[in-house]
Amino acid sequence: MENTIRDLDVKGKKVFLRVDFNVPLKEGRVADDTKIRAALPTISYLLEGGAALIVASHLGRPKGQVKEELRMDPVARALEGHLGRKVKKTEAFSGEPLKKEADALKPGEVLLVENIRFHPGEEKNDPDFSRELASLADYFVNDAFATAHRAHASTVGVGEYLPAVAGFLMEKELQYLLGVLKDPQRPLVAIVGGAKVADKIELLKNLLARVDTLLIGGGMANTFLKASGFDLGASLLEEDKVALARELIALAREKGIPLVLPKDLVAAKELKEGQETQVVPADGLPRGYMALDIGPKTVEDFAGYIQKAGTVIWNGPLGAFEVAPFDRGTAAVAREVAASPAVSIIGGGDVVAAIHKAGLAEQMTHISTGGGATLELLEGRELPGVAVITGGGGNK
Repeated sequence: MENTIRDLDVKGKKVFLRVDFNVPLKEGRVADDTKIRAALPTISYLLEGGAALIVASHLGRPKGQVKEELRMDPVARALEGHLGRKVKKTEAFSGEPLKKEADALKPGEVLLVENIRFHPGEEKNDPDFSRELASLADYFVNDAFATAHRAHASTVGVGEYLPAVAGFLMEKELQYLLGVLKDPQRPLVAIVGGAKVADKIELLKNLLARVDTLLIGGGMANTFLKASGFDLGASLLEEDKVALARELIALAREKGIPLVLPKDLVAAKELKEGQETQVVPADGLPRGYMALDIGPKTVEDFAGYIQKAGTVIWNGPLGAFEVAPFDRGTAAVAREVAASPAVSIIGGGDVVAAIHKAGLAEQMTHISTGGGATLELLEGRELPGVAVITGGGGNK
């Protein structure tokens, strides 16, 4: 893509870098530093290029108020450990104190701004706050793909006043996710799971215009099975989306795209560990039981398509993976994807968590760092945080 940090000469320049350091904290420490590590290539490249780096992120949802438990100090310490150099952390997130610290910053130094969402103007994309942030630097680099669907001051507004480009993580996300929509290696197989059809309507419609095969699992498969005339008993399903599921099945048939539903289900009377389970045909759910995972025949069926795929894109788990043994279907399909020669692109927090739980993350081609941003991009929407960098930013 155009407009990346490779296009900048940052020597002696100040760079405002938006990252996603919205990490879990436990007892005053970073509990999972995955997001920090994901930003290190961009940070290191800019520092090696001679930039003075002003790094900003949100942490949690303070809603424009200062929350002591959401200060960035633990993040600063974790980042310092990874970089092996001092990370200055501001007490301020706006105003003269922040400006003074940014002005004093020298090439090769890192300044981590206090939680940017402490400012009420951040989530409102307030122009005054955007201009204030832009006044700190010469360039804007956005490496926070996970917040690219949010039009906030530090993700979009600042890029309207400075030359704006993508960092390496943002570039990688867009290459894979836009690539799969525009020019994938075929056959393109999409696996879509999760609890609700309602959450995935636009995704399913967009995928049906592009994929060669659509495999459906998870709670949403129950709604499709009901639309196909099956009795789902006590299973979770969306009665008000059955007609829509019927329309999507008809659309797939009209386009000649296999829309593959579970052949068998793992059923239990309650969603609890230690429940007695039964593997039953999709049209043979016992009274009082609910479908909680895909069965072994469905895994085998899905595997046949995955093994022949050129590209697999996967959003949403295929069962109630948080509760054993209803994680087995998702894990089994993950093993098939990992073993396949296909390009594998995984997006969405729950399925990413399931794949990490199965120990298969390293065997996937690309695991997206975005939740809502990934979903919106795959739905075919333009993301504000992407538009500002592909448009090149500006100097208002």
